[in-house]
Amino acid sequence: MPKAQGVKQVASNRKAFHDYFVLERYEAGIELSGTEVKSIRAGTLNLKDAFCTIKNGELFVRGMHISPYEKGNIFNRDPDRTRRLLMHKSEIRRLNARVMQEGIALIPLSVYFKDSRVKLEIGLCKGKKLYDKRETDAKRQAARDMERTLKNY
Repeated sequence: MPKAQGVKQVASNRKAFHDYFVLERYEAGIELSGTEVKSIRAGTLNLKDAFCTIKNGELFVRGMHISPYEKGNIFNRDPDRTRRLLMHKSEIRRLNARVMQEGIALIPLSVYFKDSRVKLEIGLCKGKKLYDKRETDAKRQAARDMERTLKNY
């Protein structure tokens, strides 16, 4: 049986785009168990409150909730456990140097399958102020209004 080809997005963190300016994007693999992969394929994943940390030269994602697989019985893991991310050491060092700066955070943006492997897109983000959020919402609303008027004519 041939392997699945291409990219299939499973979940995205829309709250991250509302709360942060995304400066750079990186791709990382995730260390998962078999039942977690099956659960992700079923779409039971939540990135809303997830964030990444660097400890002892390793990258971890915290707060990512993967619901237990229904048919997984004893092989299911804790849904909120800390998961290790797989990136090159030089990339992790570069990210660590940037995170040490004031106001920079690593936020998971999306989870997707790339050629049957689970990948996590990480954003190097800077927090928005309240007036930045209002400005972004106003632009989004203006674009929706313009699209609506064009659709009606």
